[in-house]
Amino acid sequence: MWIRRLVKAGLMMTVALLPILDVHAEEGGEPLQVVATTGMIADVLRQVGGDAVSVNGLMGPGVDPHLYRQTRSDVRAMTKADAVFWNGLYLEAQLEDFLERLAARRPVYAVGEAVPEGERLADEAYDDQYDPHVWMDPSRWRHVVVAVRDALSELEPSHAEAFEERADAYLDELESLDDYARQVLESVPESSRVLVTAHDAFGYFGDAYGFEVLGIQGFSTESEAGLARIESLVNELVTRDIGAIFIESSVSDRNVRALIEGAESRGHEVSIGGELFSDAMGPAGSYEGTWLGMLDHNVTAIATALGGDAPAGGREGRLADDEEDS
Repeated sequence: MWIRRLVKAGLMMTVALLPILDVHAEEGGEPLQVVATTGMIADVLRQVGGDAVSVNGLMGPGVDPHLYRQTRSDVRAMTKADAVFWNGLYLEAQLEDFLERLAARRPVYAVGEAVPEGERLADEAYDDQYDPHVWMDPSRWRHVVVAVRDALSELEPSHAEAFEERADAYLDELESLDDYARQVLESVPESSRVLVTAHDAFGYFGDAYGFEVLGIQGFSTESEAGLARIESLVNELVTRDIGAIFIESSVSDRNVRALIEGAESRGHEVSIGGELFSDAMGPAGSYEGTWLGMLDHNVTAIATALGGDAPAGGREGRLADDEEDS
């Protein structure tokens, strides 16, 4: 007999089908086969799951999840997987319909929605929607790590103790990174704590560390930046003497270049403070290709570009090592 449990909270749908999971119930069985939409979620699954979980991440470096559409191979992977993990909160807008249908046949977890509503940032443009970029704040990302731990323990109870141990160790790393971020970002002069980026992906970052965030586009890169928005931000750059803005690895730099040119036409020089990882992580196999590494990179680059004091190699000196290897 198939036992099915359906839990729906907003866009979150979870279905546990026990016969699918029996093959993994015994120690020494094949690893649990899971699919993750974004690199950030895939990384958490690998950190918590260890050798007991085989993770297929759909979206690699430089991929924009707001615009991503599933391929035939993606559909095949998700329909054959033991479980699928996605962010939710309207991040993977083009995948929603498919994932909601898939939830009637497979366990599907919208782990970004594990962040309590009271800790989410509202989307001012749309009622009842939230900023999906919850990975930008370690204190909120903790909820996702716990959700992944609990989901894997439900799927593979025989490894629940190992999942808990690995999750606890990873949560300690999150706390250490958060401490580092607070230390170096507090060194940025208060008047310089303005973060101008290609799209509004850093709201949780700004909320956590006391930075004003000005995105050229909104929460989703589906929204186009109009001329009025560009002109408004140029005025902000000039009148507030903002000297550095940031490009993003997964978003075109066209609008950022337009801001720089607009400021230059008014006699104000603006430089690119660096490339930040927003909706995707760095190259696979690199430190920046992990969630810890991407946030370490962002914190270090932002602090340095805006007049703060941060070590070139980041929290543990690993950023410099990556640059030497590249």
